[in-house]
Amino acid sequence: MKFNLKEVFQPKFFGLFSNGHYNKQKFTSDLIAGVIVGIIALPLAIAFGIASGVTPQQGLITAIVAGFLISFLGGSNFLIGGPTGAFIVIVAGIVSQYGMQGLIIATIMAGVFLVAMGVCRMGVIFKFIPYPIVVGFTSGIALTIFSTQMKDFFGLPLDLEVPAGFIPQWGCYFQNLGSIDWIEFAMSMLCLVICFSWSKVTKKVPGSLIALVAGTAISLLLSRFAGVELATIGSKFPELADGLPMPKPVAPQFDFETVKGLVSPAFTIAILCAIESLLAAMVADGATGKQHHANTELIGQGIANIVTPLFGGIPATGALARTMASINNGGKSPVTGIVHAVVLLLIYLFLMPYAVYIPLSCLAAILVQVAYNMSEWKTFKYLLRGDKSDVAVLLITFFLTVIVDLTVAIEVGVLLAIVLFVRRVMETSQVNVLKEHYVAATEDPEKAAMENTDRLDIPDGVEVYEIDGPFFFGLASRFEELEKMKSNSAKVRIIRMRKVPFIDSTGINNLRNLYERTHKRGVTVILSGVTEKVRASLVKFGVDKEIGEENIFPHIVPALARANELVKN
Repeated sequence: MKFNLKEVFQPKFFGLFSNGHYNKQKFTSDLIAGVIVGIIALPLAIAFGIASGVTPQQGLITAIVAGFLISFLGGSNFLIGGPTGAFIVIVAGIVSQYGMQGLIIATIMAGVFLVAMGVCRMGVIFKFIPYPIVVGFTSGIALTIFSTQMKDFFGLPLDLEVPAGFIPQWGCYFQNLGSIDWIEFAMSMLCLVICFSWSKVTKKVPGSLIALVAGTAISLLLSRFAGVELATIGSKFPELADGLPMPKPVAPQFDFETVKGLVSPAFTIAILCAIESLLAAMVADGATGKQHHANTELIGQGIANIVTPLFGGIPATGALARTMASINNGGKSPVTGIVHAVVLLLIYLFLMPYAVYIPLSCLAAILVQVAYNMSEWKTFKYLLRGDKSDVAVLLITFFLTVIVDLTVAIEVGVLLAIVLFVRRVMETSQVNVLKEHYVAATEDPEKAAMENTDRLDIPDGVEVYEIDGPFFFGLASRFEELEKMKSNSAKVRIIRMRKVPFIDSTGINNLRNLYERTHKRGVTVILSGVTEKVRASLVKFGVDKEIGEENIFPHIVPALARANELVKN
């Protein structure tokens, strides 16, 4: 099959001006929304950068470079990209173990994975990830972010080394209760109150920005008039005292051992990026009535994550909160995301020397709000009422994320998603034996129509198995169970496949094994209702020749005629 790039890569921005529908009015709406979203993204980019174990400069660079590329190359009209809270835990872990070079390599690898997913048309797969797994990830990440911010929230000493794990972290916090700085704590609480309550004043300007400005102003006043020095970005990153330096291209230094060790974290970044961006795009579609192109989005996200680390950035994805802010403020197209990146670039160039005065307690409060918004605690509580298997999946994913490791949680979560999918397919795929009394019960035409069955005349010595659903490995045990229940008097076994949409290689193997077991007992196997797609698979593996072309039929009637002929002979 010939590969066509245009089928999987159709950036929304590229087609924006071709149809003539984009006009000055829409540009004005995009411009206003882009400025507002850029202001909203500012404190988040700084906070996410610091919380991830890198500098505020790198958080902003990510919002600028990735934000531009995701809007320019993405498959959604509305998605706003940049650093998000979901990456804090995994990025901090990579930086602590492998350093910045390791993070650059892991992010580039994740970008390559994302591009490969898009090219292989895997965008639709992420729609089938069970909701309990997504909520388990999200809630677990939220609790982890909350935990990591307690040091700055309570004003514990800057030189205090806080362990990486959730339980060791809280052990460290309790051991250092006597070191709480109550002024820092008061600043955190004030900023937190502003973050949560500012929406009652206006929703046009985010509370996080007001908290950032107010916290910085109070910090400067306390320093000048009361001699109280709060922990700030400048005290944590003294090298930024002269302002943030201009970003310079970074050349990654690849070596085999590092790459091998980073495959799993890179895969985790790619999965997180895909899940978060496509979920945000789906929510945006629901709010606007538009449709995103999932494979294009994956490729755009991949390119953004390949390019951004070359400028010192960190992983990025679509951000739901910023996307909804864009829509609510009149954003119409990817131009909004591009404007938001330009606004952040202008802020970076002209206003960032003042960033060194931002209190860390203020940023901690902003991230606590982010964690609360991410937690989805109401949804979590609601899902606990559900099916036992869904509750188990939810709790396993949640506790693995919090207590063990996000990478492990992602891997186990993906495995659980596959197992649940197979289980549900198995529940919908059935093998039934059409018996004489079953046929007699459906002689009423109306009842036969309701049961979607035919009135069949099954000769003595003939068994009819009907498969309803995909024929794959999950049906093997069902066939064996039915065979044990049947007598050995049958001379012909008809396998009715009219409701089989596809058969995979495992199903082919199971069919071959079934044929061989049956053939050894002198029983002839006949296939009926074989669709063109299923027949093509049989021909590909040579099963049609083993069973015999004369024993494969598109309909049950000639198959029964053939069976009757074999029984009489």
